[in-house]
Amino acid sequence: MKRLIINADDCGADEARNAGIFEAIKKGVVTSVSILPNGPAFDDAIQRIKSLNNEKVSWGVHINLSEGEPLSSGLQILAGPDGYFPGKLPAIQLLTGIISTALEREIAIEVEAQIKALSDTGLPVNHLDGHHHAHIFPAVIETVIEMVQKYKIPLIRIPAEPQPSYRSLHISRQCSEEARLFSTHAASALVRINETGIRTTDHFRGLYIKGRLSLSLMEELLEGLSHGLTELMLHPGRAEKDHLYGPFSGFSTQDREKELTTLLHPEFHLLLKRSGVILAPFPEI
Repeated sequence: MKRLIINADDCGADEARNAGIFEAIKKGVVTSVSILPNGPAFDDAIQRIKSLNNEKVSWGVHINLSEGEPLSSGLQILAGPDGYFPGKLPAIQLLTGIISTALEREIAIEVEAQIKALSDTGLPVNHLDGHHHAHIFPAVIETVIEMVQKYKIPLIRIPAEPQPSYRSLHISRQCSEEARLFSTHAASALVRINETGIRTTDHFRGLYIKGRLSLSLMEELLEGLSHGLTELMLHPGRAEKDHLYGPFSGFSTQDREKELTTLLHPEFHLLLKRSGVILAPFPEI
């Protein structure tokens, strides 16, 4: 059996993103959501969740150590002099570099603060992943394992994906290198996670199609799915009509609308049926 979780990342980044994600939830095409605890529209996301009517959706915490303002004060290594995370590339360099006790301490403080912020809303949190996949980096993975056990979060994302050969997609060298970086660290993290009994999905997709989803590409992806449970990471949403400023503004683009349009297309459910794929949330364990 082929079961597919369509997970919308970055819920809470802005209200337009939230609006698009919840549009897709109500149409039954997004089955899981990862929420940014430090996102500017976090409160808006929680309000939208609480107004849903029994939609079958799973909720996860999207640990963020790269963009925006930390929830914890006094961070000297994770945050810059302005009090904000340093951005994607500097954060990746920091979290994949030399690990110090001081860095691990700050990571533990901030990761717990973000998990607690979501848990305190009363929302059932049943999976964890990371903004820019920070959760699987060497400096972070041990803290993540400790915290998911403490807060009884049963599933962790493993963003490991073999490079595909989609007819309708040109994969750039930059995209390939980034995907291989994440996949390599994810494979190393999985070895450690497997020792703990924490669950993961059987397969993961989404590193190579970010922002480029189309109906033809989705058809290829669905036809090529393996049996078992697959997570498909997407970033659907509405783009802000007014120009935004801030750490998440660069990601509020028409690419979000493109992904959402594909998911909402009338033929999408027909593609699922033809491919023998069943949509599902993350399982409750």
